[in-house]
Amino acid sequence: MAHPSSVRAYIVDRPGDAFQRGLATVPWAMLPEGEVLVRVAWSSVNFKDGLAATEDGKVARAYPLILGIDLAGTVVESSVPTIRPGTEVIAHGYDLGTSRHGGFAEYASLPASWVVTAPPGLSLRDAMAIGTAGFTAGLAVASLEARGLEPANGPVLVTGATGGVGSTAIAILSELGYEVWAATGKADEHAWLETLGAVGFLSREECSAAGRPLESERWAAAVDAVGSATLPYILRTLKRGAAVAACGNSSGSVLETTVFPFILRGVALLGMDSAYLPIEARRRLWDRLATDLRPRSLGERVTEIGLDDLEAALDAVRQGEARGRWLVRIGD
Repeated sequence: MAHPSSVRAYIVDRPGDAFQRGLATVPWAMLPEGEVLVRVAWSSVNFKDGLAATEDGKVARAYPLILGIDLAGTVVESSVPTIRPGTEVIAHGYDLGTSRHGGFAEYASLPASWVVTAPPGLSLRDAMAIGTAGFTAGLAVASLEARGLEPANGPVLVTGATGGVGSTAIAILSELGYEVWAATGKADEHAWLETLGAVGFLSREECSAAGRPLESERWAAAVDAVGSATLPYILRTLKRGAAVAACGNSSGSVLETTVFPFILRGVALLGMDSAYLPIEARRRLWDRLATDLRPRSLGERVTEIGLDDLEAALDAVRQGEARGRWLVRIGD
């Protein structure tokens, strides 16, 4: 393949002491060496992207850096026989968009060990409508069910409900038959969350207020995308033997709680590390996201934007203004 001389990309840089970001035309030589070259069709905007696009976000570990922690596209060159040109693929996590150039560009050069072949029945657009946030939600649900969670166990709470992780978790859980409650500070979004399957709601104040070390047992499980503001409440209200899947820290990273939920009720705090999930487990989970874990109303949670619209979306997702998923159209 004849390479273009340059590509459009959204980059951050730190020349000297100045932090810069924005859409640019960068030379082809800026792309790293890799075993698989992908023509990117779609990416998505995630909270981690928003942090990487800020001067003090503590996410970007190399400069200049093309942002975008996930992508979906078509292989145009490959040096490994198991991934052929023309194959539709997904890539996310590892060092993508943090220390290796990511998905907000027309092309991406990747290690073969980071690449997932898109499962049958899942278009590239739908794959990024799920994206990193949806993959994390799927990992949370799969991890809770691996511990024995079933719909008959009782209601499941999802915090940060209007964000990418939260909205996808609601859509997956409701499709599986769970009674899903949504915690959100956005009362005007209740009707939308009901279309995804939420049947009850908690306000931000209800799940962030101080309380006793243990309260009435209420939740059979929880998916928490918020962190320090909501995890203490979840832990003290989980049912005996229940678990919470911790997926994010949009409210902060400090956790102030007691040991009582753990030693008196046997609850579990499960950490979701979707960025470095081994590739074979990652491929199995994508197969499930295309089948039994496929989120309800996939297309209804999406706002489609282009590279030119990234600036505002990156700021909005970092400030907690996400509603579902921002899907970034990169290629034709």
